[in-house]
Amino acid sequence: MTTIIGVMTSGGDSPGMNAAVRAVVRRAIDRGIRVWGIFDGYEGLVQGGDHIRLLKWGDVGGILQKGGTFLGTARSDLFRTKEGRRLAALNLLKAGIEALIVIGGDGSLMGAHVLSSEWPEHVADILTNHSDLESRQENPVLKIVGLPGSIDNDLHGTDMSIGADTALNHIVRAIDNLASTAASHQRTFVVETMGRHCGYLALAASLAGGASWVLVPEEELELRWHQKMVASIEKSRQLGRPHQMIIVAEGARHADGLLISSSEIRKILSERLGIDVRVTVLGHVQRGGSPSAFDRLLATRLGVAAVDLLVNEPNRPHSHMIGLIKNRVVATPLVEVVEKSQAVRQEIENGNYGKALELRGESFRYYLDLVKTLTRITPAQERSADGAVAILTAGADAPGMNAAVSVAARCLLNHGVPVYGSRDGFYGLIRDDFVELDWHEMVSWVNRPASEIGTARFTFEESDFPKIAANISKRQIRALIAIGGLGTYLKIRQITEMRHRYDALNIPMIILPATIDNNLPCTEFSIGSDTALNNIVEAVDKIRHTAGATRRTFIVEVMGRECGFLALMGAMASGAEKAYLPEIGISLADLNRDVEIMKESFSRGKRMFIYLRNEQSSYHYTTDFICRLFEEESKGLFEVRTAILGHLQRGGIPSAFDRITASRMGAEAAFALLKAMEEEKTTVQVLGLRGRGLTIVPIEEALGEMDLKRGRPREEWFMRLLEVAETLAKQGPPECE
Repeated sequence: MTTIIGVMTSGGDSPGMNAAVRAVVRRAIDRGIRVWGIFDGYEGLVQGGDHIRLLKWGDVGGILQKGGTFLGTARSDLFRTKEGRRLAALNLLKAGIEALIVIGGDGSLMGAHVLSSEWPEHVADILTNHSDLESRQENPVLKIVGLPGSIDNDLHGTDMSIGADTALNHIVRAIDNLASTAASHQRTFVVETMGRHCGYLALAASLAGGASWVLVPEEELELRWHQKMVASIEKSRQLGRPHQMIIVAEGARHADGLLISSSEIRKILSERLGIDVRVTVLGHVQRGGSPSAFDRLLATRLGVAAVDLLVNEPNRPHSHMIGLIKNRVVATPLVEVVEKSQAVRQEIENGNYGKALELRGESFRYYLDLVKTLTRITPAQERSADGAVAILTAGADAPGMNAAVSVAARCLLNHGVPVYGSRDGFYGLIRDDFVELDWHEMVSWVNRPASEIGTARFTFEESDFPKIAANISKRQIRALIAIGGLGTYLKIRQITEMRHRYDALNIPMIILPATIDNNLPCTEFSIGSDTALNNIVEAVDKIRHTAGATRRTFIVEVMGRECGFLALMGAMASGAEKAYLPEIGISLADLNRDVEIMKESFSRGKRMFIYLRNEQSSYHYTTDFICRLFEEESKGLFEVRTAILGHLQRGGIPSAFDRITASRMGAEAAFALLKAMEEEKTTVQVLGLRGRGLTIVPIEEALGEMDLKRGRPREEWFMRLLEVAETLAKQGPPECE
């Protein structure tokens, strides 16, 4: 069994690396493994000495919310030589390290793979000159587990790499900020993103930011591509759009392989159109700052899985990378990761852009096709007179609803189908209160919070159904998209149950999950939940800033109804000590145990405890009750405060993840209804996101997965992470302090 491991970060830093290191260290210590931290990447591994230090439980406290990597990182020219790698092997042998967990990009993982493959040779050579290390010969294999740490998101074997989501949020916020100044001056902006040979950041930012044009390395451009771009921007200005935003990846190329620079694009547009064009090169701001909730959770899950892989399969000569594919942790052979990741780069260098695009995978090609549709100046087809599609948002608003409406509407309009927005949800269907959605207006909706067409909670009366049927007939509505939470699902089912009485209700319908609670069936993520999670994490981070003032315990109440997603994932992402969940409940014994833990920890020098409490985790043990109980039992040792976040959680600009999820769902809903209308089907379906794949199931099948009494799915995927959350949040064994 592996008893000593090393952990290091290498290459360019990425937000979330600290979360990964924290997870590795604490999971390893909890499973009886000692952990050496290797500071300053491969350079530190080569130098040895004070660059390799034993890490204890408390050493990784308070780093979860910090950007960069507290281990430091550096690219090492010496490690690229065999002599340098021999020095690295010597230092690993001196520390007794049997396995190495490397967090970094393809170059870092390749370095680890090479060191592992050369290991027997290095050991044999070292032992001839260091007889004192002969006991290390018992471990002739250096096990390697890689974690994908790169904002570029260019690694095979994972859907997302650590840091990519944070970088994408930085880019999207920059685009949002630039849009306001661009509109004020009627300017065109060229925004250059990072990514090296990968266009993920530029492509995803274009989808989430409502760009006018995008250039990525994987797309094969025509010789005169710039003429189309100029014509598109000119037409956009003629139609009165207030601004234009062009996103260019730093690795984008002409057809002949020469790089396209942002200054070149500015020159083309300003000379041919005589307009004011500004360039913004985002640069390293993309990799800085505190990691997003998604990156913290991703890094935590992967770090824990890396340690578990070494412990659970001790006899396997590991050389793998741990990634997340379809929301499931997957181990891929390191050599496959490196070869396939570098193959894309090589195809781009060779000018085989079509092959590079193919190697990026189906989802990348889907994004590119969708962006091409959404950046059109006008729909591809003329408006048809053969009926329309209605879209409504219902129930509580959720960040990202507008993106779903915008993309669904434009995909339908692109096929010539008129689209009506039902004002204030189901009220619009009853009152015949519709607004026809316009292609040009929809472009600016993707980043807007709440719902532009309005949303409201509502209860049907018997007299409402004939009105709905009459208005559907009057407007020639042939299909319906409903966006909302569980109440929306149940109301759509009520409408379908009246079909035998009102023939006009026999139209295809599809429901998109949108609620911050993330308590809906057939989907692992609902629109709005990521924004809410980030709001919670940011609030808890700010609470932590008061840590030095005095000994305090904070009880932070979060939403979620009877679903503990926000509480549990918020606790994991913020480093809170515990989450009180409705799935488990709260007992007096639990609270007494928590009091004793706090007393002991505060006595040993701890400054702050944070507990997250779901709003419905207990009917009797309310946030106020727990506060007063803790305060009474503290006997003056510590103070207790509450923070009820309330509607702060559902407010603000939607996160990049929510915008992209909403855009994908909106597009898929539109395509599903186009097919249903063509085939004259009247199915009522629910759309969801499981892993990275979109699924569509009949409404009855979806509701069959629900515990309707408690308003949550019977099986909740995130509850599998409860044990991980509890392990990493505890105070650690005394000998590790």
